[in-house]
Amino acid sequence: MTSMAPLLVAARGGTPSHTPVWFMRQAGRSLPEYRALRQGTAMLDACMDPEMVCEITMQPVRRHGVDGAILFSDIVVPLKAAGVDLDIVAGTGPVVANPVRTIEDVRKLPELHAEQVQPVADAIGLLLKELPQQVALIGFAGAPFTLASYLVEGGPSKNHERTKALMHGNPELWHALLAKIADVTAAFLHAQLDAGVQAVQLFDSWAGALSERDYREFVLPHSKRVLETITTVPRIHFGVGTGELLPAMREAGADVVGVDWRIPLDVAVQRLEQAAPQLPKPVVQGNLDPALFFAGFDAVEREVRRIHAEGKAAAGHIFNLGHGVLPDTDPEIITRTVELIHSL
Repeated sequence: MTSMAPLLVAARGGTPSHTPVWFMRQAGRSLPEYRALRQGTAMLDACMDPEMVCEITMQPVRRHGVDGAILFSDIVVPLKAAGVDLDIVAGTGPVVANPVRTIEDVRKLPELHAEQVQPVADAIGLLLKELPQQVALIGFAGAPFTLASYLVEGGPSKNHERTKALMHGNPELWHALLAKIADVTAAFLHAQLDAGVQAVQLFDSWAGALSERDYREFVLPHSKRVLETITTVPRIHFGVGTGELLPAMREAGADVVGVDWRIPLDVAVQRLEQAAPQLPKPVVQGNLDPALFFAGFDAVEREVRRIHAEGKAAAGHIFNLGHGVLPDTDPEIITRTVELIHSL
């Protein structure tokens, strides 16, 4: 591993040898070799099996030639490892046995200790031996708001009504909950950093459900607390539907701001610059709509060229999707897309 990996150069606002590219959810789902390996193994068990984590993380690197390897994991792994009673239910997602309702529930939430995620650190050790020098290993964690939403709702939610009710109805309890989760998230990321990851991405999957005002009051301080503890590697911050939140998400501590497909990258850069003209020119990541992989390669090529051109407005651009690879995506079109991006 070297600091000359194109993804790390771009993340720091430098000029890489080519536009780096990786895809969220590239490790899994769409790959037949992933489905074969995972058969009969529950998701959370797979995430704590070092050899399996290593192999799944490597699969898209071998197949597609991407510039970033995202550690195979799930956002609820640190909660499960710490001792929270939850499971990932097929067709539903994470389901929490005892949702958080009271301050006593918050007090009962366990802390995370490095030894509880030792299998993840072991997987990183295996990956550092296998990954090509030019491929950056990216650590992974869910942001405090998204984890809190699962804990409060008891599972995935379309409207986040219990989450927002707690946030506005009992702010003291809300902040106590997020402070506790921020500690868990930071501990999980630092276990990965100590093991050798070269960048980290904080996923705030559900933050787009919030107004900017609510994000700033109820979420930003806790994400900032997590990201401020990371000083040695680039920090990528991503959320879905967060076009209105991008400046605030950068304020939380992002070196690289992930952008979904709903706004063009050059517009995102403009918003970031106008919100903080005193800061260096921003670095962005994104933002091909993952559904376009089903439109045929001609459509994908048009969009890739457009996004690549718009990304030049930033100090650095890491090509990615605007969310994760969809399960039925043809792996061949992903490989061709990587080749196209590298050719540009």
